[in-house]
Amino acid sequence: MNNYQAYDFLSRGAHFMHEGFSLINDITTNPTNPFAYTWAGRVSNATLETMMRLTRRYEKLGFNIEEVYSDEQAYLVKEETVLAKPFCDLIHFKKIGKKDQQKVLLVAPLSGHFATLLKGTVEALLPDHEVYITDWADAREVPASEGPFSFDSYVTYLIEFMQFLGPDTHLIAICQPTVQALIATAILAENNDAATPKSLTLMAGPIDPSQNPTRVNDFAQERPMSWFENIAIMEVPYGYPGQGRKVYPGFMQLGGFISMNQETHTKKYMNFFQNILVGEKEDSDRFRAFYDEYMAVLDIPAEFYLETIERIFKNNELANGQITYKGKPVDFSAINNTALLTVEGADDDICGLRQTEAAQDICTAIPKDMRKHHVQMGAGHYGIFSGSKFRQHIRPLITEFIRKYD
Repeated sequence: MNNYQAYDFLSRGAHFMHEGFSLINDITTNPTNPFAYTWAGRVSNATLETMMRLTRRYEKLGFNIEEVYSDEQAYLVKEETVLAKPFCDLIHFKKIGKKDQQKVLLVAPLSGHFATLLKGTVEALLPDHEVYITDWADAREVPASEGPFSFDSYVTYLIEFMQFLGPDTHLIAICQPTVQALIATAILAENNDAATPKSLTLMAGPIDPSQNPTRVNDFAQERPMSWFENIAIMEVPYGYPGQGRKVYPGFMQLGGFISMNQETHTKKYMNFFQNILVGEKEDSDRFRAFYDEYMAVLDIPAEFYLETIERIFKNNELANGQITYKGKPVDFSAINNTALLTVEGADDDICGLRQTEAAQDICTAIPKDMRKHHVQMGAGHYGIFSGSKFRQHIRPLITEFIRKYD
C-alpha cells in the first residue's frame, strides 16, 4: 500500500467520526433541547464543533458570486466555463446587462489550494473589470490517459487562454504563476501575437527566489531532488479517476503550510472554541469561512511540481537568464509594449521582498513610464490578494494601472 492510499483510508475513517460528532452536535444544540441553553451545553457544542472540523474531509467550495455593484447599480453575475481543458477550466464571471469593461485574466496558483481561494480577489475586481480566472483541476480527478502536465504545459495553457480572450486583455498573476505569466507574455510578444497582454501585474511571486529568501526557499534549497521525488511524490490511490497518476498530494502541501505557522493556527482554533462558548457569532463565522477554504486542497501533477522546484527554486533559471520554453531560450527583451506592475507585501513570509520586483530588471525593453512597483506595508502573503489592505490599497492601484494602459 502506498502512503497516499494509507492516508486516504485514515481520512475516510476520520470523516466517519466527523459524521458521528455532527449527529451528536445536532441533537445537543437543537433549539427544543433545554440542554443547549446551559453552560454545559455550550461547552459540549464548542467541543463537538471543534472536533467536527478536525475530522472533516474538506471539499472544493464554489465561488458563489451572485451579484455585484458597479457604478452604483446591482448586476447579477453568471459564472460560466468558456474554455475547458483537462487540467484547467477558464471561468468567466459575466455581469448580466453590463457593458463589457477591460478584460482581465486572473491566473490562480497551482500550489495546493483551489482557485476559489481568490474569491475575494474576483469580487473586488468585478465592479470595474470583465474577469476571467484559471480554475485548476485536482490532479487526482484527471485520468492518467490525459497524459502529463509539465512546467511548459502551464505556459502553453496561459498562451492559449490569452489567445482565446483576444487583444486588449490584461494579465494578473498571483504567487507561483507569476513565473509562467511572465514567460507566456514574452512568448506572445516575441511572436508579435495580437493576444500579448496590454498590462502584466505580478503579485508576490518567485521571479528571483535568491532575493531575501524565506523558509519556503530554504526548504527547497536544503533538500536534494531525490528527496522531493521519493518523499513528496505519491500515486493517486484506488477509487479516483486519476488512479495511478503521480502527484504531489494536497494534504502534504497543507501540512507544510500549517507547520510553518503552527502556533498561529493553534491559537485560532483556541479562539474559535472560546467564541462559540461566549456566543461571538461574527468571529466564529469568519473562522469557519476562512478554514473551509484553507483546508480544501488539490493534488498537483508530479512533473509540474518537480520541474518548478528544480528550475525555479533550485536553479533559479528565470533570474539567471537560463529559462526555456519547449527547449528554446525565452527572450524577455521582446516585451516592449506591455505595462508592468509588480506588487509585494512588506510582511510576506512566503515570497520575500524583491523576489517579484526582479521582473522589473528582467524586462529591460519596457519603457520606464510603463512600469510601477508597489510594496504594501503591513501586508503578508495572503494580504496581497485578499482582505482589507487588498481592497483599500492594492485593488484600486491595479484598476488605475489597467485603465492607464488600456
